[in-house]
Amino acid sequence: MLTFSFLTLFPELLAPFANEAIIGRARERGLLDVKLVQLRDFADNKHMKVDDTPYGGGAGMVIRVDVAERALASLPPADEIILFSPAGQPFTQALAEELAQKEHLAFLCGRYEGFDARTEALVTRELSIGDFVMMGGEAAAACVLEAVARLLPSVIGDPDSHRADSFSSGLLDYPEYTRPPEWRGQSVPEVLRGGNHGAVALWRREQALRRTLARRPDLLSGAELTPQDTATLLELGVTAEQLQGCNAPPPPRPRRARRRKNTDANEKSE
Repeated sequence: MLTFSFLTLFPELLAPFANEAIIGRARERGLLDVKLVQLRDFADNKHMKVDDTPYGGGAGMVIRVDVAERALASLPPADEIILFSPAGQPFTQALAEELAQKEHLAFLCGRYEGFDARTEALVTRELSIGDFVMMGGEAAAACVLEAVARLLPSVIGDPDSHRADSFSSGLLDYPEYTRPPEWRGQSVPEVLRGGNHGAVALWRREQALRRTLARRPDLLSGAELTPQDTATLLELGVTAEQLQGCNAPPPPRPRRARRRKNTDANEKSE
């Protein structure tokens, strides 16, 4: 069972993500655990003050490193201690899959001007969910909780469903459809209603390639492409030079027509 420990000044912001929907049900079933740790419980003053003014002056307040240290010391040993930071490693699906293999993850969620820089010595990894600034780390923590928790065994209904998700295969996901079959002049593609599973699989892969090429072509360089993918991308207008930059394999060789053997003895040449 994987335990998520979130050290935060606002545990109530993370409580709905921990207690509701799929994650809440997974906790009830003992598939994972979420601990919300109030940083103020580790202040050493009667006012439960955890921050102070920055040395050298400037706006805002900084969370003290000794508070972070005491809070972390209250936890069981963690496989990873993660600090959310603009300077951190970008959070990706591959990293979510790596973290899902751990047993205990501890997260430091900052506020104000963040943590004292010496806090970095207490962590094993810094993470960023994007090149933008938020008011605290709780929203980022919720993103990581959802991304990692859904990869754990039995948390989602179909254990294979996440394998076709966007980024898991290196490509964007293919488009999905459900009822009604017709809506405002738009129809569900006929191939999805035909019952031919092989044709559906080929269509979905082509659509994933088409979407990725149109919306996130940068992903192609890291995707595991097959020879048939190469052939599809060539049909979609990608040049051979561009495919070479993606380390794409050569397309399948066209099959040569097999000559039929003449089995009629009367037609054998004398």
